[in-house]
Amino acid sequence: MVKIMDIEKALTLVPHGATIMFGGFLGCGSAHQMIDALSKSEKENFTIICNDAAILNGPDGSEHYAIAKLIHNKQVKHLIASHVGLNPEVAAQVREGELKVTLIPQGSMAEMIRAGGAGLGGVLTPTGVGTILEDNSEIVYEKKRIDGVDYLLMKPLHADIAIINADQIDTNGNMWYKGTTRNFNPLMATAADLVIAEADHVVQVGIIEPENVITPGVFVDYIVRGGKQNG
Repeated sequence: MVKIMDIEKALTLVPHGATIMFGGFLGCGSAHQMIDALSKSEKENFTIICNDAAILNGPDGSEHYAIAKLIHNKQVKHLIASHVGLNPEVAAQVREGELKVTLIPQGSMAEMIRAGGAGLGGVLTPTGVGTILEDNSEIVYEKKRIDGVDYLLMKPLHADIAIINADQIDTNGNMWYKGTTRNFNPLMATAADLVIAEADHVVQVGIIEPENVITPGVFVDYIVRGGKQNG
């Protein structure tokens, strides 16, 4: 049964050193209330799997936006992402030896998360062949030649916790995303041991039409009210 809880209780589910998947694309579709609460906590040493490192000077007027807050606070020890260039603090922390970064091509990352959620053993892709990516044993099993074409066998991605966001979620955990806020959220909901879903609107079962459900409630463990409902 999906449980609705406040952010303070949700924070107790996130241990030090957890591997966390965060949905979002430069902060669009991110669970901002949960991220803000984590940034104000003393928890650290996270491994974060996300599309990017977010941005500084967010559209909400914040100095650090979305997971950029966690990076700024040095709560992240390892960032696994596809793009970090819009957050200069990432490069600065890497140079100082304070942060480890693993870069994965965006399409490969999406497939690796999908594989982790589906219980598949890996992903075959030609992307990255002939680059330094093929030597990264943390995310690549091996290079294979199939029918005369070289591929990288990428490892699945899985997390202890996925913290995702939707516009609407019903009390059974069924989720609907608005526009591009969908991004990585549905994939990540399938690829973690525990899923915390933040939503701008928590509605009764039946409000979201069955054909509009994108993430079924079976993947969601806990609901946190986001947006105005969390004020």
